[in-house]
Amino acid sequence: HREPLDVARVKDAIVERYYQKRAIGSISEQFVQARRKALLVMATGSGKTRTTIALVDLLQRAGWVKRVLFLADRVSLVNQAVGAFKAHLPESSPVNLVTEKDQAGRVYVSTYPTMMGLIDETKGGEARFGVGHFDLVVIDEAHRSVYQKYGAIFRYFDSLLVGLTATPRDQVDRNTYELFDLEPGMPTDAYELETAVADGFLVPPRVQKVDLKFPREGIDYDSLPEEEKEQWESLDWGDDEDGPRLPDRVNSTAINNWLFNKDTVDKVLQHLMEHGHKVEGGDRLAKTIIFARNHEHATFIEERFNHHYPQHKGHFARIIDHYANYPQSILDDFSQKDKVPHIAISVDMLDTGIDIHEVANLVFFKPVYSKIKFWQMIGRGTRLCSDLFGPEQDKQDFRVFDFCFNFDFFNENPDGIEGSGVIPLGTRLFRTRVQLLGHVRSTPNLDPEAALDEALAGELYREVAGMNRENFIVRMHLQAVERFQDRDVWAQLDESDHETLQREVAGLPSEIETDEIEARLFDLTALRMQLALAENDMGAFEISRQRVVEIAMLLEEKSAIPAVKTQLEYLATLQENGFWEGIGLGGLEELRLRLRGLMPFLDRKMRNIVYTDFQDEVLDVREEEVVYMPKMTGAQYEKKVKEFLDDHHDHIVILRLRTNQPLTETDLQGLERTLAEIGDEDGETLLKGLLARTETPSLAHFVRGMVGMDRAAAQAARALATL
Repeated sequence: HREPLDVARVKDAIVERYYQKRAIGSISEQFVQARRKALLVMATGSGKTRTTIALVDLLQRAGWVKRVLFLADRVSLVNQAVGAFKAHLPESSPVNLVTEKDQAGRVYVSTYPTMMGLIDETKGGEARFGVGHFDLVVIDEAHRSVYQKYGAIFRYFDSLLVGLTATPRDQVDRNTYELFDLEPGMPTDAYELETAVADGFLVPPRVQKVDLKFPREGIDYDSLPEEEKEQWESLDWGDDEDGPRLPDRVNSTAINNWLFNKDTVDKVLQHLMEHGHKVEGGDRLAKTIIFARNHEHATFIEERFNHHYPQHKGHFARIIDHYANYPQSILDDFSQKDKVPHIAISVDMLDTGIDIHEVANLVFFKPVYSKIKFWQMIGRGTRLCSDLFGPEQDKQDFRVFDFCFNFDFFNENPDGIEGSGVIPLGTRLFRTRVQLLGHVRSTPNLDPEAALDEALAGELYREVAGMNRENFIVRMHLQAVERFQDRDVWAQLDESDHETLQREVAGLPSEIETDEIEARLFDLTALRMQLALAENDMGAFEISRQRVVEIAMLLEEKSAIPAVKTQLEYLATLQENGFWEGIGLGGLEELRLRLRGLMPFLDRKMRNIVYTDFQDEVLDVREEEVVYMPKMTGAQYEKKVKEFLDDHHDHIVILRLRTNQPLTETDLQGLERTLAEIGDEDGETLLKGLLARTETPSLAHFVRGMVGMDRAAAQAARALATL
C-alpha cells in the first residue's frame, strides 16, 4: 500500500478474498478439509509479508492460533520479517530466535538451522520446543531450502502450515506442491504480478535488452585488429600438457567467467549510468542491483566503476557476496534510501527475498537458466516506493537492463532449465551400500568368502548405531532405527528391510566420524563400480573404470609423497588393461581401500584468470514489451472453475442446468463470461483450453458434468423417458 499498512483493512481484504470471491472456500473449511492442514499461497513482492501479518492477526483474533513460527532461510530475511511484525503487528511480541533464544512471544521468527538446533535442545529433560508448541508454521520462500534435512521441521511440528512463494517448484525431487499435498501447478491460492500491478500494490518492469558482441559471440583471434592480436599473444593463458596454451578463440561462456574484458564492463556501466532511473532531480543513480557472475567478476566491475568515478571510490558501488567483510552491514546500508552504497554488485546474495523499496534498476550481467531464480531476481524491483523521485513523484516502474540475453532465452524456453536437487553424499553412500549388500546376498558367487558382505553390513550397522535416538529427526523414525541398531538383525535382511533402509534410514544424522570428502567421493565411485559389475551394467562400469585410471595417472605424479610412493607399483598395474580382466567385487574392494586415502593429495586444477582490453561492440538495443511473471496455469484455472461451480449451485444458469431446464443463448453467454472472468485477462483462452483438455462438446456439457443433476429433476427425466 502507498499509505502505512492498515492491518484491519488488509484483514478485511483477505476475508473478502476468501469468503466473498470464494477463491478457495472459507479459511476454516480449507484448514479442516486439507489432509495436512496446509496452504500454499503464491504472491509476489511485499504481498507475502503483508499476507502473513494479516493472516496471523486474523487467526490469533479468532482463537485458532496462539503461537506462530515464521521460518526463513537467511538471517537478513529473519530480520526483515521481525521488523515488519514490530511495525504492523506489535501486539504479536515477535521474537528473533537467531539472537533472542530465551525470549517468549506470540510470533517466533527463525532460520532453518537455528530451529533445527532448538528442537533438539532440552531444559530439565524437556524439549525446548515440543511437537505441539506452535499452532501455525509459516514458510517464507517455500520454493527452496525445505526439501531435504530441513523438511524434518515440518514433519516434526503438529501445526497448520502456510507456505509463501511467488515461484513454486514442481520438480520430482523438489516439489513445493507435494510438500503441501497439492497437485502440481495448483497452489491453494495465487495472486500474480500482473494482478498486483493492476491493483496498485506493485510496479511493473521496463526491460531493455542490450546485445554486446563478446558476451554473445565470444572472442575470435582472427577477427581482432593487429595490435589486439599482439596483446592476445602476450597473455598468460595457462599451460597445457605440451606447454603454454594459445587458443584460437574463447567462447561466450568464458566471458565474465574467467576472462574479464575492460571495455565490456565499461560499456555496461556507461549504459546503466546514462539510461538508469535517477533520483535527486536526476543527479544521482537510483538504488541499483548488478547481478554478477562470480566473485572475480564482481571485483572487476567494482574496479572499473572506481576507475571511471574516482570521487565515489570505495563507497558508491560495493560488492555484496559471501566473500565480503560484513555483508549484512553493507546490505543494511544499501537498504537505506540516502545512504551509500547506491549500487550493490551481487553474487547470489540479493537474487531472492530482499525487500528494498528504493531499488529502481536491475542489471543482468550474468546468464540465468532457472525460471524460478530469474523471476525471483525480477521481483527485487517490484516494490512500491512513494516520493522516490521527489514530492508526490512515486515509483511507477523499474528498469531492467539485460546484457546476457536472458529474456531471449526464456522466450524460447519458458520453463527454463532447473538443476536437480543434489542428494547428500552420505545418503548416496548408504543407499549404494544397501543395494550392493542385497546383490551379494542374493548371488553368493559374487562374494564367495562373504568378506564384502561382512564389510558392507558392518559399515552400515556402524552408521545406524551412531544415530542418536534423542535427535528429533531420528526420533521420527525411531522404530526403524531401533530395529537396525540390533547387530543380529543384519545377519538376515528381507526385502522389506532393504526398502526401509533405503527410504527411511538413509540420510538420518549419525554421530560417527567421517573421513575427508575426497576419500568418501572415491568410495562412491568404487561402490558404483561394484554395483555396476553386480548388475552387469558394463557401460556404467567402463565410465567409472576410466575415471579410476585417470586418477591413478595423476597420483603417479605425486611420487614424492610417501603414502603415494608405497602404491606406485599398484598404480602402474591398474593402468594396464590386463588388470581389469576378470576383476571381481573383491578386487574392486581392495582397490577402494588402497586408493581412498590418497585422494586428498590430488590437485584441484584451476583455470587461469585472464584480463583483456579488447574493443567490444554494442550490436543492438531492444525494448522489451511489458513483461509479467508467468500467469495463471490451466491447472490453476480448472481448480478455480470447479470451486466456483461447487460454491454457486444457486446461480441462475447453473440452477437451470441442475434442474434440467432449457437454456437460452443469453444464459450460455452470461455463464461463459462469468467463468472467463475467473481467469482475468487470459480467461477466454484458459476456458477454451479447459474445454479442449476435458474433451467436452460444449460449455453446458462441461458444467453439467461438474455440478450434476438435481435428484428430483433426474427422477422426472427418467420417468419421462419410460413413457
